[in-house]
Amino acid sequence: MINDRLIDAGEVQLAVRDFGGDQPPLLLLHGAGGNLAHMTTLARALRPHHRVVTLDLRGHGRSADGSWTWEAALGDLAAVCVQLELERPAVVGHSLGGMLAALWGQRHPESPGIVSLDGNPPPTSPEHLPGLDPEKATAELARLHAVFDAMQAAAGQVIPADQLPDLVERQQMAARDMGANEKVWVEGFRRNLVHQHGDTSIRPSAGLTAQLRTAMNELDLTPVYAATTCPELVVLPTRNLPEQEPFAELYEAHRRFLVAQARAVPHLRHLSLADASHAMVIEQPTALAGVITDFLGSH
Repeated sequence: MINDRLIDAGEVQLAVRDFGGDQPPLLLLHGAGGNLAHMTTLARALRPHHRVVTLDLRGHGRSADGSWTWEAALGDLAAVCVQLELERPAVVGHSLGGMLAALWGQRHPESPGIVSLDGNPPPTSPEHLPGLDPEKATAELARLHAVFDAMQAAAGQVIPADQLPDLVERQQMAARDMGANEKVWVEGFRRNLVHQHGDTSIRPSAGLTAQLRTAMNELDLTPVYAATTCPELVVLPTRNLPEQEPFAELYEAHRRFLVAQARAVPHLRHLSLADASHAMVIEQPTALAGVITDFLGSH
């Protein structure tokens, strides 16, 4: 039986969804700007083999606001494990959640395994773009960061009431275009809405978005992977999202960097998933569930 509840993690309360069962525990973490609802289809696909627990990371969904640091977020996960009595959980995360999974694995050698679903910091240096001319790489990074600046400036803005129905309809269309469960996708959109003093805005806030961006830009996962002794798997995309196409050369170069980074750590397993973009959780939940289950089962 699926159970929704709030967990007290000290400075914040966290919204948690427990899919139940008596199989080995697995924490399933969403990406930045998402929430636990976006992981529902993958959670259901994993459920025959695991007791799957999802949560809204701090500042997302129905969880409380709180300053973002990696230590604080890892403390949140630890609080969930203690209060739900999850002993030695596997941790699987997408995007931001994948970075958290990697950091969890470094700190928890007793874990049966961690899986990062394209949980990689964005490129910030020409060194992250092998094969691109350094001058062109610098220019492309500046252009990409300008897009991220605009996204950050728009985060948390109030949505005029007359625009909300159109936004919901756009979410429904997006779900149909990606082959996603429309009901689940709209739940994810609505779960990040904040209604306060007659105004509606979308989480995360501009302040948290800025903190997340700084934290990800400063994160180097190579030493994290090298220092991890529990089993670890990184699943990488093989194609761009539509919105990434204007930066196709940049993202192709960055994928080359990520593969080389994974190969440089002998015990780190990696998989470039065929016909998968950064939205792999939505595109291929059944295939991902099989990859995750096989990996954790082999250890």
